Amino acid sequence: MDTHPTNNYTTLEEIQVRKEQLSEAMMNDSEKIAALWNSVFKKQENSTRGEYIASIVTHSITAIDAFLLVRKLMKNYSNVLSFFRKPKRGEK
Repeated sequence: MDTHPTNNYTTLEEIQVRKEQLSEAMMNDSEKIAALWNSVFKKQENSTRGEYIASIVTHSITAIDAFLLVRKLMKNYSNVLSFFRKPKRGEK
């Protein structure tokens, strides 16, 4: 099923106008995405020493939690994951 609307253009000028409209819309979207992207990675200014230490502790706990989760999943689902590995020489 094609969910995109079909436009029937009869002249080259109609195609050029539509192309310019799409180009302008893409530029606007690109500017919005760039602004949002920059706001996501905006560096915090004037954080106190306590906030800095709290941030380090939070990131450390998150990293340890992720490591333990991956370890647990590897332990519990190692038989499923071995299906995707190449067999070693001599194995079938």
